[in-house]
Amino acid sequence: MLNEVVNGSGLAILCVLGVAGLLVWFWVNRASVRANEQIRLLTALLEEQKEQNQLLQRLVAAQAGAEQAAAGGNDEPDFIRVIPER
Repeated sequence: MLNEVVNGSGLAILCVLGVAGLLVWFWVNRASVRANEQIRLLTALLEEQKEQNQLLQRLVAAQAGAEQAAAGGNDEPDFIRVIPER
C-alpha cells in the first residue's frame, strides 16, 4: 500500500512538473512574440524618421537657397563701413 502511494505521488509530481513546464513555455513564447512585434514597430519607426530627416534637409536647403537669392547675391564685402575714413 505504501508503494502505491509513492507511485501515485510520483505521477502527480510528474503531472505538476508538466503543467509548470507548459506554463513556462507559454510565457517565454509570449514574451518572444511581443519582442518580435516591438522590433518590427521600431524598425518601421526608424524608416519613417529617416524619411522625415531627408525631407527636413531638403526644406532647409531650399530655404537657404531662397535667402541667398533674396540677398541679391552680393558677395563683395562693404569695406567702407569696416574701415574708418582718415
